[in-house]
Amino acid sequence: MRVLHFYKTAFPDTMGGVEQLIHQIARGASMRGVQVDVLSLTPEKVDRTVVIEGYLAHRARMDLQIASTSISVSALLRFAQLARKADIVHYHFPWPFMDVVHFATAVNKPTVLTYHSDIIRQRNLLKLYRPLKRRFLGSVDRIVATSPNYFATSDVLETFADKVRVIPIGLDKASYPEPSTENIQAWRERLAPRFFMFVGVLRYYKGLHILLEAMRGVDYPVVIVGAGPIEQELKAQAARLGLSNVHFLGHLPDEDKVALLALCYAVVFPSHLRSEAFGISLLEGAMFGKPMISSEIGTGTTFINIGGETGMVVPPSDPIALRQAMTYLWEHPEEVAKMGAAAEARYWQHFTAERMVEAYLDIYRELLANRKA
Repeated sequence: MRVLHFYKTAFPDTMGGVEQLIHQIARGASMRGVQVDVLSLTPEKVDRTVVIEGYLAHRARMDLQIASTSISVSALLRFAQLARKADIVHYHFPWPFMDVVHFATAVNKPTVLTYHSDIIRQRNLLKLYRPLKRRFLGSVDRIVATSPNYFATSDVLETFADKVRVIPIGLDKASYPEPSTENIQAWRERLAPRFFMFVGVLRYYKGLHILLEAMRGVDYPVVIVGAGPIEQELKAQAARLGLSNVHFLGHLPDEDKVALLALCYAVVFPSHLRSEAFGISLLEGAMFGKPMISSEIGTGTTFINIGGETGMVVPPSDPIALRQAMTYLWEHPEEVAKMGAAAEARYWQHFTAERMVEAYLDIYRELLANRKA
């Protein structure tokens, strides 16, 4: 079996949530004997094709970007070549240029689409895109939602409910580096004995401005790991509020991130908009046995984090409720230990990469069998 994944970005050029998912599926499938190609765009001059943990990553040159939609003429041609060799084409939504490529190349292979998010921000452009989007989603064979929560709250997915399957995102803990004793000790000496931790790209929907507002009047140490487009804005807000207990560490290597996950007291994840469709870094917290604080936004964040069991769930955009949840955990270390253990148990039950990859392979096999029948 040969599978082609197509999305605007991919590892090793970037490693956000969608890229992490693609990497985990591609890596896991290739370990099970599947030939996997991943096609993405890049603005950089890099090697066209590289081998990554058993699969082939192909990159086409990005020509321009309009309203967050990357466009590439060479990608259209490269996709047509790779799709001819593939048994299954696996799309990752949303990316309007992908819809155009799908119809322009007249793909005649079984198709799977992982639905990562509704389109939230570009509402005016969505009106123009909606007819193409509906036609594209109607043309694929299977649509995968990443949590039952998102499936239940998406009007778009409801329209195509007969072809939707739910496969939660999974991670392979063994693929994460083991931090050295020296590395852990260095961070232990640098930071307070107990601290809350956020990990992720610093984007508008992550709710970090709410977290900073929640820190008014309390001195719990908070570590923010990651970089992104609103980093300077957040640092300016922290300075205005006089938050000396908030530490921006920027982007860190995986070994440092794992060391901090091992050391942190709890993970705080204040995303307040549905653009946060799942929350892979929240799942990383569960994987390392940490209690979590997240907001109820009708997405996968509250499929990962069950309020009162694996952590605390608060209303979105509510700094007072967020502060109260942090205070509760800070003052109840015995609850923190119980919730952390429950979070890790839930990871092993629902969110391993092995479980996810096997579920996708079942869909691939089903589609191929239907095609032959």
